[in-house]
Amino acid sequence: MLSYQHIYHAGNLADVQKHALLCAMLEYLTRKDKPLSYLETHAGRGLYQLDAPEAVKTGEAAAGIDLIRARGLLPDDHPYLAALARVRAVHGERAYPGSPLLAAECLRPQDRITLAELHPQENAALEYAMSATQARVFKQDGFAMAQAQTPPQPRRGVLLIDPSYEVKDDYDAIPKVIAKLHRKWNVGVIALWYPLLTSGLHGQMLAELEAQNLPKTLRHEVKFPPARDGHRMIGSGMFIVNAPYGLEDEAARLTKVFKAI
Repeated sequence: MLSYQHIYHAGNLADVQKHALLCAMLEYLTRKDKPLSYLETHAGRGLYQLDAPEAVKTGEAAAGIDLIRARGLLPDDHPYLAALARVRAVHGERAYPGSPLLAAECLRPQDRITLAELHPQENAALEYAMSATQARVFKQDGFAMAQAQTPPQPRRGVLLIDPSYEVKDDYDAIPKVIAKLHRKWNVGVIALWYPLLTSGLHGQMLAELEAQNLPKTLRHEVKFPPARDGHRMIGSGMFIVNAPYGLEDEAARLTKVFKAI
């Protein structure tokens, strides 16, 4: 459970999908003056360097965000690329922000950020990466943090659930976790990222989520080639409860982007 480190995968195509949708959601929600809460269950280290040996070894960023930018598949003024540019202006051209730092770039001083990361080294790096923000960082199980911190204040907001899925029980637990969180926080946007696997392991989880008839749900999936021979992930998905207005249009745009790769 504590072996996963996202540096090997930072900036890959799954990150592009997840981060583009996340930034689009936050851009829309911050159009109103009312403050927001942003919570994340599996925050990682917050900031990555794509020229680090781990990232170079897998080459996933080269086939991900680097490819997207080189081919101009998203406009520079997209909220995701705009936030990326601001981070790189401070941390260097090969910096890549994880979702906590992207969220901080999209949010405002009146908004609150609450993060959980259980891995000791990743948690320490997250504390450092978020030190210039007002984020609260917890070293605890992300699902436990989400249960303890919801409903948040302010009640308007987004929860991102993005586990590594190294623990196979996650697939069984997540529908129950989301149902409970929604009962406690029925106005919250709950966004779940999941991998598309050759084994189809995600299928039952999605069937259970859809059977709950949660409000304003959006399910968006993209396919892409395996990162290397034998790699089991062939795409990624987002399942979003209380999806903000207009997010279907952003999802449709991303579908076209991924078909052009």
